[in-house]
Amino acid sequence: MKKVIIVDDEKAGRSLINEYIKDFSELIVLGEANNGVDAVKMINEFKPDLVFLDIQMPGLTGFDVLKHLDELPHIIFSTAYDEYALKAFEVHAVDYLLKPYTKERFKKAIEKLPSNTNDNTAKELTNSLLMDAEKYPSKILVQSQNKLVTIAVSDIIRIEAFGDYSKIITDDKTFLSNYGISQLEDKSDDAIFLRVHRSSIININKIEEMHKYGKSYDITMQNKDVVRVSRGYMETIKKLMY
Repeated sequence: MKKVIIVDDEKAGRSLINEYIKDFSELIVLGEANNGVDAVKMINEFKPDLVFLDIQMPGLTGFDVLKHLDELPHIIFSTAYDEYALKAFEVHAVDYLLKPYTKERFKKAIEKLPSNTNDNTAKELTNSLLMDAEKYPSKILVQSQNKLVTIAVSDIIRIEAFGDYSKIITDDKTFLSNYGISQLEDKSDDAIFLRVHRSSIININKIEEMHKYGKSYDITMQNKDVVRVSRGYMETIKKLMY
């Protein structure tokens, strides 16, 4: 048996896959998502063997979805846009279904699936290619109450330690991350995000001004937050000075 999730922002697209999939008793549909953000949440929760994935969707594109998954299932893209075919196969998709497609074309895509559900070759290749293609994503998913929302990395002003967790602070909102500040430091582009204190990471593009404070500095960010630079991180800040 192979567990399946269907991701398409159009109901007609999801319905067609559900209809065609009835001919394959080994495929069990666990759920559907109509946008990229919900797709990430559902795939990470249910860990399917196969995902039928649209590309142009609200929130996150199909390729963005792949970058936010804990584990990568086999992917069959299902889309009305032919210009993404090359990129799809660069990330080792099983197949690329161009809408509208027939039941026979759908069958050929299913026949390309590895017979062994434990075959992780495609997943490992996809992981490697995605990491090489874009180590630091331009958008990330963060928790907001009981849902996940996307924020642009460029909108982050600073990150603050909060016990075992972290606060991600933008101009108008604060989000709580399940990661500790050291984990977020490892995930962040060190050309943009600098650790200036054991409790603080700042976006250097959001610095408004710096003031000498004894042997250290206070940094005023664009949202008027003031962040103290600890002595242990002074050399990092001095590299910005000309």
